Amino acid sequence: MKNNYNNKFITYFLIILLLVFASQTIIVKYSSQENKIVLVIITSALIALIISVALYKIINQKTKYVDSFKSEFAELSKSNELYDIVAKATSDTIWDWDIKTGGFVWNKGIQSIFGYKSEDVKDNLQWWFDKIHPEDSLKMSVKLYSFIAEKSEKWQDEYRFLCADGNYKYVFDRGFLVKDSDDNVIRMIGAIQDVTKQKQEEQRLKLLETVITQTKDTVIITESGDIENEVPNIVFVNPAFTKMTGYNPHEVIGKSATVFMNKFSVRKDFKKLTEALKKKEEFSLEVLNKRKNKEQYWVNFTMIPINNNDNQHSHWISIQRDISEEKQREEERDQLINELTQNNKDLKQFSYITSHNLRAPLSNLTGLLNLVEDIPIENEELKEIISGFSKSTSQLNETINDLVNVIIIKDSPSIQKEEIIIKDVFENVFNQLSFLISLKKPIIKMDLNNAQIINLNKSYIESILLNLMTNSLRYLEPKRQLKIAISSKKTSSETILTFKDNGIGIDLERNKDKIFGLYQRFHDYPDSKGLGLYLVKSQVESMGGTINVESKVGVGTTFIISFKNN
Repeated sequence: MKNNYNNKFITYFLIILLLVFASQTIIVKYSSQENKIVLVIITSALIALIISVALYKIINQKTKYVDSFKSEFAELSKSNELYDIVAKATSDTIWDWDIKTGGFVWNKGIQSIFGYKSEDVKDNLQWWFDKIHPEDSLKMSVKLYSFIAEKSEKWQDEYRFLCADGNYKYVFDRGFLVKDSDDNVIRMIGAIQDVTKQKQEEQRLKLLETVITQTKDTVIITESGDIENEVPNIVFVNPAFTKMTGYNPHEVIGKSATVFMNKFSVRKDFKKLTEALKKKEEFSLEVLNKRKNKEQYWVNFTMIPINNNDNQHSHWISIQRDISEEKQREEERDQLINELTQNNKDLKQFSYITSHNLRAPLSNLTGLLNLVEDIPIENEELKEIISGFSKSTSQLNETINDLVNVIIIKDSPSIQKEEIIIKDVFENVFNQLSFLISLKKPIIKMDLNNAQIINLNKSYIESILLNLMTNSLRYLEPKRQLKIAISSKKTSSETILTFKDNGIGIDLERNKDKIFGLYQRFHDYPDSKGLGLYLVKSQVESMGGTINVESKVGVGTTFIISFKNN
């Protein structure tokens, strides 16, 4: 419009100039002196009239141009205002690409959504492409230029866009082409939408879907079940459901879960089930169900209420696990426990019979033998028989006494404990073994400063230390002097007693599993009964402690006894 106005102005100027020149030429050439003044006046008036008409038309045309410009400007302002409002309402980043010049314009969304400052945003296409993730850039650019070449109406794509903080956001970009009157593409306008949250949620749902479809546990989703005393209808089952029950999805979806539940088995828990459904509470139970082929199986059954975005109960999720093998193992374990309990009772009864019922006749037999010893016997053969009989009776009496001690330890329901000074206990042990100690002459080293007091049963701990000290003195290495080291220490959780000697040692590779067994002997010493270490372990464990042994033949043996501080 502006060019049209300039052309008209030049045309009017040239016409007026031509008229002035023509009139002056005529006046000078053909007019007399008297008529020149009149002709000049007439010509000037005519030119003034023509100029006035021309100026009027020019001014009128200019006014129309200005009015048109104002109208277009108002429409453009309104369009820009609507553009900004739409951009704010949609929270999109709007871009405008001038394809001919390569210029690029962004709205304020590039700052608010992606965190860029206005001075960091460049007005060229390359800046946009540089911000696209390297893995997405090639794919996106190929699709974009193919769209422009084909002059398609709409273009859209998803890619990752770099933020100012160095992180990438998933975006959904849509664009359309602007063409001129010759159908040439001149601009492209688009809108970038941040879809990071939707993408993350989509990925999370895919992971959940994978878990649900791949898990070996049955997953069942049902309706909320608003009707009282009615098990809700099924809307989804995973593949594990078919494998567990034998029912295909189309056989149960849309039906109540009772279609595969054992009504007789669940009857005792039905009240609990309906109460939980009514209160919308999570619940679980173990129930005996039937598969489609009527085979029974045990299942651990859990139902969890699910709420929608408005926090209203919408569905139930049921997770079921086949526990038939676990139930079978439980039955086998219970049966084994019952058998072991009965065997233990029988063995305890046998021990009582052996230790108590035999003591009376054994005492009588011992008394008779004592009477026989006072009677002179001249028959040497008879005297030898009676001597052997007396020795066997004495050994049997010792065995019975040992069994009584073991039964007392094993059958004690609780052990009375008290604070004990460990050094005093050792003094009592040394006094009882004074003769043996003076005979063997061992070097005894004691370090009890780190734990001087211990809370245990005094009789038991004295018996334990007495047995260990006796073993060290009895099984010394004849070729070297016996050394015994005794120490104690206390940690935050336990008190530890260590008893170490350099005696003949024990072959643990051969005897590790039976070292604390009853009547287990590891040496051919005539006075060894194989009872001491069994009693030691029994007494330690009866007080809640543990005992471990380290030993090597020809080097020595170390016993480590630990008791919990509480």
